[in-house]
Amino acid sequence: MVITIKNDKGESVYDVSKIEDEQRKAGASISISKIGTLNVLVEALSFASQGHQNNLEAVLKESPEAMVETPTEDEEETSSEDDSLNEVS
Repeated sequence: MVITIKNDKGESVYDVSKIEDEQRKAGASISISKIGTLNVLVEALSFASQGHQNNLEAVLKESPEAMVETPTEDEEETSSEDDSLNEVS
């Protein structure tokens, strides 16, 4: 099995079937299998997460009563000045 490793130093290509030590060859094959499984899980989780996010956005768009007004910069400055007037020294 030929694999390609990409990192900061560049790209390296290896042929796992050419590893002479059977224990190392088996270890490499197991690692490759685990990495493949984890990559599938990451992709599945990303897909599921995006689906849930899209559903949430659809629900929120249909619920204008849930909208929260965000203050503009001018309102924030005024609010900060008002708060400083209420402080007790």
